[in-house]
Amino acid sequence: MTEAQAARLAMRRNEWTGYTAFRVPGYVQCNLVVLPKADAHDFLVFCQRNPKPCPLIEVTDPGDPHPSHCAPEADLRTDLARYVVYRDGVREAEVTDLVDLWREDSVGFLIGSSLTFDDALERAGVPKSKEVWVLETRLQTVPAGKFHGPLVVTMRWMTHAQAVIATQLTSRFPFNHGAPLHIGDPGIIGANLENPISGEPVTEIPEGIMPVFWACGVTPQSVALASKPGLMITHASGYGFITDLRADQFCIP
Repeated sequence: MTEAQAARLAMRRNEWTGYTAFRVPGYVQCNLVVLPKADAHDFLVFCQRNPKPCPLIEVTDPGDPHPSHCAPEADLRTDLARYVVYRDGVREAEVTDLVDLWREDSVGFLIGSSLTFDDALERAGVPKSKEVWVLETRLQTVPAGKFHGPLVVTMRWMTHAQAVIATQLTSRFPFNHGAPLHIGDPGIIGANLENPISGEPVTEIPEGIMPVFWACGVTPQSVALASKPGLMITHASGYGFITDLRADQFCIP
């Protein structure tokens, strides 16, 4: 049994209830969106038009909770530690499984996550950030059908030299958000450091540090609030889906 399979089984049995950030290194992690079939086409187009925040790794057939390409033995209803349920634009609840919420027409979207490349960054001499912030911005996604809303980013702090290495290295991971979309002044993209989606509020950036921003797979959660679909289920921020794909093989050589 691989580390990825063991991790998913532990989540299925509710033995693993915490974050997946910086856990199970070497495997591709994903963000999750689950929608009824009636909304799936519009969201598929939304992902195509917004490949930086929503790089698709797999889309399941309606009603099938098993991602046959990236983790065929997995079950999207149980193999994440925490999910978030949105109804009509309202964040309704966090749940630990989707057994009662998965429908015959449910379609699962697995979207690449920047948590995938942290191990590669560390091997290249860029230490793992003590904290990875998730922030809403003023940047808007490209709409598709009913889906629209602000782009969400992750922020890591790095030295100038580390930011150069990170830009070069993460450009090899287009299915996990690729290179940063912004480096430097958070105000240029309207990143909300005082009220982050995840992470402690930031009032001052340390001297000699560059904020580095990647597009984030939490974007669909902000889109759910703005677009108000009847039902959208996502992963909880930081609680990703761990695939069987090896990170160093699922990238540009």
